Amino acid sequence: MERRTVLRAAVLGGTSAVFGGTLWRGAAYAAPAQPGTGPYGALGSPNANGIRLPSGFTSRVIARSGQTVPGTSYTWHNAPDGGACYADGSGWIYVSNSEINPSGGVSAVKFSSSGTVTSAYRILSGTRQNCAGGKTPWNTWLSCEEVSLGYVYETDPWGVNAAVQRPAMGRFKHEAAAADPVRKVVYLTEDETNGRFYRFVPTTWGSLSSGTLQVMVAGTATSGSFTWANVPDPDGSPTSTRTQVSGSKSFNGGEGCHYADDTVWFTTKGDNRVWQLNLTNNTYELAYDDSLVTSGTAPLTGVDNITGSSSGDLFVAEDGGNMEICVITPDDVIAPFLRIDGQSGSEITGPAFSPDGTRLYFSSQRGTSGSSSGGITYEVTGPFRS
Repeated sequence: MERRTVLRAAVLGGTSAVFGGTLWRGAAYAAPAQPGTGPYGALGSPNANGIRLPSGFTSRVIARSGQTVPGTSYTWHNAPDGGACYADGSGWIYVSNSEINPSGGVSAVKFSSSGTVTSAYRILSGTRQNCAGGKTPWNTWLSCEEVSLGYVYETDPWGVNAAVQRPAMGRFKHEAAAADPVRKVVYLTEDETNGRFYRFVPTTWGSLSSGTLQVMVAGTATSGSFTWANVPDPDGSPTSTRTQVSGSKSFNGGEGCHYADDTVWFTTKGDNRVWQLNLTNNTYELAYDDSLVTSGTAPLTGVDNITGSSSGDLFVAEDGGNMEICVITPDDVIAPFLRIDGQSGSEITGPAFSPDGTRLYFSSQRGTSGSSSGGITYEVTGPFRS
């Protein structure tokens, strides 16, 4: 898919847009959608699952924490978090982290070609607070521990091969991972108020058993050029990885991470920003910053997990906010795609598209109860843009 070098986020109902960290005014740069609308139109009334969706879209509950996944004998995990989808013949698999400590881990649900759930099972156990992660080009799932000196675990979505700890990828408060097959690296976010943005350079692409952990080095501005520097001690003890390299750039609470077309996007929840790294010229800038929105209400708050679709749209899930998944389009519009009502004590996690792009999976981590045992995992089906 093709995306402009700089992503601009138009503000609904106004004429301002966030452009590379500068607030521009006027429709010459972006044509804002009408209030409450976006590429899919306005959100409808809450459906039976309490989800507001655009016209033509439907939802269903796939699993609930502590309950048997319908059609299987497997009990779904608590606090569902980051996830991804994998092609499985004519069907597919959705994997989901469990953000509890101890005993986090990862579960998987397998679907037939018609979308029927055929099985569910565990692919990682005995780990701590598995938050987000990332999919590799060789079809494994990187599950990240969001704890001090946490590890990355490489897991098998089919549950055939045992999960493997990957200490070479660094020990820190991991959040998300995104693989870049062009530069043959994996980008990593860190969920600390002074977290860093990393990349792991494997010795051999396709194997994460050894390699070099590097950290982004840049100034304090919201845009500019950047370089990479080796982290001397990826083990992070006694000196944390984020404080080992002078000049490494600090980010306030790294969250979701997504790579496509020589660009990597990642979110920082502490300051409610979406960052964009242009990898062909080694520059960075803001793709979205709610503090620069001066006309109307910021359309996206509590930025967290992020994924992309084949159309080039970015889908950003909210941790809190008003429980929305918002879409940022290549032509600069930002708008709610869906909203969950009645679950203000929760957060939306794990957005991921089925291989054919017609189904979006995600979870409400704490559901209506506000407790980790109240998680709900959903599927939304409809006419997604291609």
